[in-house]
Amino acid sequence: MHAIPKGATVAVIGSGAMGAGIAQVAATAGHQVLLFDTRPDAADKAIAEIGKTYARLVEKGRMGAVESDLARERLQRISTLREAAGAVLVIEAIVEDLDAKRALFAELEGIVGPTAILATNTSSISVTAIGARLKHPGRLAGMHFFNPVPLMALVEVVKGLATEPGVADTVYATAESWGKSPVHASSTPGFIVNRVARPYYAEALRLLLEQAADVATLDAVMRDCGGFRMGPFELMDLIGHDVNFSVTSSVFAAYYNDPRFTPSILQQELVNAGFLGRKTGRGFYRYGEDAARPAPQTEPACARPAAVRYAGAPGAIDAMADRLRCAGFKLVAIEAAPGLYCEGAAIHLSDGRSATERAEMDGHRDTVLFDLLLDTAGATRIALARADQCGDAAWQAAVGLFQAAGFAVTRLDDVPGMAVMRTVAMLANEAADAVNQGVCSALAVDIAMQKGVNYPRGPLAWLDAIGMCHVVAVLSNLAAAYGEDRYRVAPLLRRKLAADPQGARFHAR
Repeated sequence: MHAIPKGATVAVIGSGAMGAGIAQVAATAGHQVLLFDTRPDAADKAIAEIGKTYARLVEKGRMGAVESDLARERLQRISTLREAAGAVLVIEAIVEDLDAKRALFAELEGIVGPTAILATNTSSISVTAIGARLKHPGRLAGMHFFNPVPLMALVEVVKGLATEPGVADTVYATAESWGKSPVHASSTPGFIVNRVARPYYAEALRLLLEQAADVATLDAVMRDCGGFRMGPFELMDLIGHDVNFSVTSSVFAAYYNDPRFTPSILQQELVNAGFLGRKTGRGFYRYGEDAARPAPQTEPACARPAAVRYAGAPGAIDAMADRLRCAGFKLVAIEAAPGLYCEGAAIHLSDGRSATERAEMDGHRDTVLFDLLLDTAGATRIALARADQCGDAAWQAAVGLFQAAGFAVTRLDDVPGMAVMRTVAMLANEAADAVNQGVCSALAVDIAMQKGVNYPRGPLAWLDAIGMCHVVAVLSNLAAAYGEDRYRVAPLLRRKLAADPQGARFHAR
């Protein structure tokens, strides 16, 4: 694979946030950059803002003054598309409209040289469809950057059905030479990130609909327990509900109404009301100088239990036992279902069943479940759910146990799979389906989700850490609880588990 040569001309069509960001990255990498926009003065304004950005980088010591001046000089506004004739790479960053993109590339095809590569920054439109009417569709590929472009490392390099392999390889190598982390993807709805990320929003919206907890509490659980940089509701407010709902709806339609991608009526209501998030001052949260941020639910202090028994199992149970020992508990080992046992309470990691269902199936009324933690040793919060049959004394003993280990304890209503566990299981399931359907490799999906949306761990690496057997059990129990195809287990997970029931993994040890 060879990147386009340093110093070669790159044309960027569209000077909005994405186009300007791409132009900045290309100029910084040493390319002559031609920036075009149909709006009067838009390209000039974008170049001026890029210049200010370079100046700030110099002030912070992150860019040399000479380097900044040279990069700024490489940026040039052009008034007509014909001035892009000498470009070896043209990147389109205009409105997300199929007809507009087709018309642009048809015009560009008659302007640029026969070996020039055409790239679209589309986030959701089929690359195959965009290139279908070109005389030479093989030279078109997707080059999907993430906003803000200078800061986000991921670039999805998307191959349409007609894209020549060498073209995709050159785009990949070029993105890599620009300091990005590119991944190959095929042209399917949502590509990698916008497809695999859907459960992060969808499961949160369903949890809210089922009154598992309020918005602030669910966000805190996903951040403090799951390690996500932002909770799903604050993230949707940041993205904008019109945008987020539109992407979900387009993926749902593109997959012929697959229930896994079903949009939420709660988000539809926000869009109907015009409560689009930060940009309108109101979404799931209110914004503005007088807006108070609600606090997450946290259980009041309970007494530390005197004795704890322990039935070990590799992974979350053993990690929790280590933390309890660090808190001064002496654990007595017993033969029982993996978990912790204190003052009548049986405490287990969520497996996709509700605590109430597990209590009935195990014949143990005082059942309490805890949610998945990214880092058991370092987490500051833990989410618990109690069976409807569970007595107050057993519940308070469980709460006191985790509080004594240094956790803030949040109670979720007893919904199947809790919050972090069901979300991570669904993210991993969708990632496995993407791999199974040839959208990308297992390594690519993990890179994409970490570099593109800042997940604390790639979903398939996370699946390996939890254990494929446990994740499949969570999904199967969710499917049984809801009776919906939404929670069907990806065929590739079942296949891997059947081949190696005890040690199935996506990534080599």
